[in-house]
Amino acid sequence: MLATPHCCSERIAELQALTGLDVIEQDAPKYVREQRLVLWQSPEGLALQQTGKKAPGPVIVDFVGGAVGHRRKYGGGKSQSIVKAVGIADASRPLSVLDATAGLGRDAFVLATMGSTVTMVERSPIVRALLADGLQRAASDEDAGSIVARMNLLSGHAPELMQGMIGEGRKFDVVYLDPMFPHRDKAAAVKKEMVLFQTLLGPDLDADDLLSPALALAEHRVVVKRPKRAPDLAEQEPGYRLEGKSGRFDIYPLKRF
Repeated sequence: MLATPHCCSERIAELQALTGLDVIEQDAPKYVREQRLVLWQSPEGLALQQTGKKAPGPVIVDFVGGAVGHRRKYGGGKSQSIVKAVGIADASRPLSVLDATAGLGRDAFVLATMGSTVTMVERSPIVRALLADGLQRAASDEDAGSIVARMNLLSGHAPELMQGMIGEGRKFDVVYLDPMFPHRDKAAAVKKEMVLFQTLLGPDLDADDLLSPALALAEHRVVVKRPKRAPDLAEQEPGYRLEGKSGRFDIYPLKRF
């Protein structure tokens, strides 16, 4: 590992302890010869980087620029499929949403952009570190700051956390689930991130355990994002589906908004 400035040493030590990965600071970490995963303190933010020959580019959570920032500034809004699936247009007030499989937080950010308050759960300490870094950087942005203020990140295993919430009597308008599933999408951006994450995390083998507590926590509906040909979660058929070109949203309605 390269030497780091004294002012950053505590943060780097914390990240290493949290994730179990080396944290490096250099201009081109993908050219490190041995193939491994590292966290890179890049100029754009904390990045997950696979090193070695032909390694893909870094994965960074960026709510200010990039594709997410472009979508926030120039389009989507109520026309986006996830917004329709969650039912934002049908509600007379901002919704409370539990995103139990937050990942990189993109879907949560879309919902928060539309006024929802989103509680996110992410069990991977590595993905959580990337997401927390992205939220922290966005908090100081004039436009994105007010959006991420509606996003709260929790750590832990979603089925267990949801059971605890049920015991506490908590409720959310909507519970949103997007469990990891083997992706076959050949788009470069998707392939880079999904291949890296599947190498790191693998599929969610306990994904079926998410649906029952989600149904107990949701007041109005549970929404499950699935690849187009994936089986129903927990073999439970949804009330209806919103179909897209390569994926779908399975909606389990409980009561009208």
